[in-house]
Amino acid sequence: MENENNWSDITDSLGNVAKKINEKINEEEVVDDLKDTFKSTVENTSNLLNNMLHTVESTINDEEIRKETKDIIQNINIELKNILEDTKNKFSNIFDNITETEEE
Repeated sequence: MENENNWSDITDSLGNVAKKINEKINEEEVVDDLKDTFKSTVENTSNLLNNMLHTVESTINDEEIRKETKDIIQNINIELKNILEDTKNKFSNIFDNITETEEE
């Protein structure tokens, strides 16, 4: 009878471990998907800004307007870089805290 209880406990423990492993794999997949999407968005935005600069260079004849427009685009680019850096740092801090909590 005691052996049956031990096997039942072992089976329950194995089930719990399998469930935790499955949850961890799912979390990692979601994180990877988010990273890929974020990276793609950043690349697309960078390409868009580069295309805008190229279009301004090739289509605007007035030097003053061209310079002001390029300055605006470059300022947008700088702001986006700052936002990306802040976001990257926040995500790093969140993931570091999660890892530390899991290790405890």
